[in-house]
Amino acid sequence: MTTPESEGLWLFGYGSLIWKPPPHYDLRVPGYIEGYVRRFWQASEDHRGTPAAPGRVVTLIDRKHWETLTDHHALAPPRVWGAAYRIPPQHVAEVKNYLDIREINGYSIQYTPFTKASSAQSNGVSRKQIDCLVYIGLPDNPQFLGSQDPQALAEHIIRSRGPSGENKDYLYQLETALNELSPESGDKHITDLARRCREIEARMQAEGVNVEEVKLQSPEVKAEGVREGAGRQEETEK
Repeated sequence: MTTPESEGLWLFGYGSLIWKPPPHYDLRVPGYIEGYVRRFWQASEDHRGTPAAPGRVVTLIDRKHWETLTDHHALAPPRVWGAAYRIPPQHVAEVKNYLDIREINGYSIQYTPFTKASSAQSNGVSRKQIDCLVYIGLPDNPQFLGSQDPQALAEHIIRSRGPSGENKDYLYQLETALNELSPESGDKHITDLARRCREIEARMQAEGVNVEEVKLQSPEVKAEGVREGAGRQEETEK
């Protein structure tokens, strides 16, 4: 399956691209891909963490490979929901260059069939399936971490931040964005991690622990000197 040249480029987002789209797109279509599992198994050294204290972001794992792994979240939905963006032909080169920079931290380019949601408006797209470019952190990339204990992962997310902001905000925004796509688009892996993070925050608040102080006292965060505000970079997550 190939995308007709006249249509330009189709890009599938399954992480931050859902709520933080690429430039120059002229159409956004909710839907899903199959054959993959979404997991918070990718380290983020440049946006939701630092080289000394990497944060955690999502990547996709080939379902057949995932089935050979030990995962504390033993079940995964058969579909990975997200959003596909159409980039007009005249902007394809610019957008691909932008994405190659944005997705440089351990991700590689793949192509996969995307199925638009049944509720999605046609907007001139008659085909139900579209061949989409997608950035995936493959298991052989140095940022791929493999299976994570959910509670330890949640604790790590609460402590982490980078130039693009708090790691937990990435998680919460992803949960919200997924729930807004379709009645079927929730992801229990994401929902469970968000629940655990909120419980940790509530516990820390009840105990009078300042989350910001915990982060600032971390020697890794101190050493890295995390930049914030106007100097924030574009996020690397999908």
